[in-house]
Amino acid sequence: MKRFVLITIFMSLSLRMPAFRQQEVAVNSMVMDKYIPVTVIIPESYDERRDYPVIYILHGYSDNHRKWAEGGHVGRLADLHDVIAVMPDGGFSSWYFDSPMMPEYRYETFVSYELPAYVDANYSTIRDRKGRAITGNSMGGHGALYNAIRHPDVFGMAGSLSGGVDIRPFPDGWDIAGRLGSKAEYPENWEANTVINLTCLIVPDSLNIVLDCGTEDFFYQVNCNLHEKLLQEHIPHEFYARPGGHDWKYWFNAIRYHFLFFCDRFGRSE
Repeated sequence: MKRFVLITIFMSLSLRMPAFRQQEVAVNSMVMDKYIPVTVIIPESYDERRDYPVIYILHGYSDNHRKWAEGGHVGRLADLHDVIAVMPDGGFSSWYFDSPMMPEYRYETFVSYELPAYVDANYSTIRDRKGRAITGNSMGGHGALYNAIRHPDVFGMAGSLSGGVDIRPFPDGWDIAGRLGSKAEYPENWEANTVINLTCLIVPDSLNIVLDCGTEDFFYQVNCNLHEKLLQEHIPHEFYARPGGHDWKYWFNAIRYHFLFFCDRFGRSE
């Protein structure tokens, strides 16, 4: 009887074990002359004879490449949707652009060129914008939209979770000034590198966009402003506003909808 119980418990635990594979790799950034740590999640279905879409997920300020993979949440989504998830380390406060003040911070080039090139060379991927999506939370939400808008040849889909989509109202926040210079001294850097000012670069129907923000989030208003601007410019997108703050409880729930949004559209981007 005891043996039967032990076998039953073991089988039950085995059924709950995640089937995805999680890897940590170091990707050489030639433009920054250093190796960037990256977490890669490969779904259980992975077969080198198939080509898989890739979802790039950017973390927020002060976090790292491991944060989104904690608890197996993204891994289970990768399994469910048969996609590869790639989570690069964006440093403590890179904001995922090429800093005009600090040449050693060139995370736009890394995220939009060096990293996809590495992923396509080392995994069985759809080597086309139709098979690439990018999203992220907070600083990463800004970074995802910023890179996708500026590099439509690389990404066909983009999302933002509570993203800092207009950095101008926050001149003293999150070390942005360390990357762009102070807003008072270098206003042109702030104007040129805030997502809400980049909508003019979006070719209609060229980029599938999803925005998500909690109604109690300090970035809620700037997300509403971006939503309104996209409407005025007749740029198709989806915008979700639900109760919630700027926290992981909200993001771990909301990321599920981004996976659904992207996976419904993979292969359909023109």
